[in-house]
Amino acid sequence: MELGIGMFGDLAFDQTTGKYKDAGVKIREILEQVKLMDEVGIDVFAMGEHHRPDYAVSSPEMVLAAAASITKNIKLASGVTVLSSSEPVKVYEDFSTLDLISDGRAEIFVGRGSFIESFPLYGYSLNDYEQLFDEKLDLLLKINSEENVSWSGELRAPMQNQTVYPRAKNDGKLSIWRAVGGTPQSVLSAAKLGMPLVVAIIGGMPIQFKNLIEFYKQEYKAAGHDVSKMQIAIHSHTFVSDDQNVIDGYFNNYKSQMDRIGSSRGWAPYTKAQYEGGRSKDGALFIGSPTEVYDKIAYMKEIFGITRFVGHMDVGDPDHHLMMKSIELFGKEVLPKVKSL
Repeated sequence: MELGIGMFGDLAFDQTTGKYKDAGVKIREILEQVKLMDEVGIDVFAMGEHHRPDYAVSSPEMVLAAAASITKNIKLASGVTVLSSSEPVKVYEDFSTLDLISDGRAEIFVGRGSFIESFPLYGYSLNDYEQLFDEKLDLLLKINSEENVSWSGELRAPMQNQTVYPRAKNDGKLSIWRAVGGTPQSVLSAAKLGMPLVVAIIGGMPIQFKNLIEFYKQEYKAAGHDVSKMQIAIHSHTFVSDDQNVIDGYFNNYKSQMDRIGSSRGWAPYTKAQYEGGRSKDGALFIGSPTEVYDKIAYMKEIFGITRFVGHMDVGDPDHHLMMKSIELFGKEVLPKVKSL
């Protein structure tokens, strides 16, 4: 079983100055943090894509390429590439280049994303939301499997015997995961295509996703794919500390981000009761001591049979030193136990 860390590059908002934290400072902190992940044996790092003032990273490929130059073993993934508003040829070119820089460590998590800012920014209509993703995924998978591509769709110009270079290290093939938030149709599509699955579980109770993951397994097998190659991951909010005061204080970071996002989505203000409920055994927050976090990951392995857990670790932009300690504990105390599962 693999253990990973994901980030979005959250930027804290300073109420005194009325400004977000400097994005350059944040990106340099992320790189220092990824270097530590590699040193403590974390298997994969996933960098998200956003186009908003409260996130530092709009181009995961650039951050991952920088991370490739200072790491040796950790896999480097997007988390996620918002494929609906991206160009599949460029996505493949960027990640195949990253793959060559990192000597075969690049991965892509593709999804629709939970924000829509990239659509008007890149000139796409939300009326084509579903079709854009389906067509672009089809093209990306074709590019990934064929050096000379002929393809046609309705929303993008066709390709006729065109080549896409450079090719990734593994016979030109990148590891492309389908990231979903719980939509059965998305899970069905991933299963039929034989794609590895990443399920974002960031609220409620993880057990509620059991039927969805069993559905994926059932349809993956029914489509004739090799079950021994099936890969299932979950991606959940995570923070590790051996100091209860730090865990209690992290509520403020978490609440600030949840309330900022929730203000545009009609959510009620986030409460301490929600935080503690999420931290309980049945909740979706992997926030606590190394033992508490490990116990919940082991529970996920038990109920879902996951092959990878990705802890999303920078919600609310916690202090850099606390982040470094969280990563250290995740790698040195949680990871060895996870590897024994």
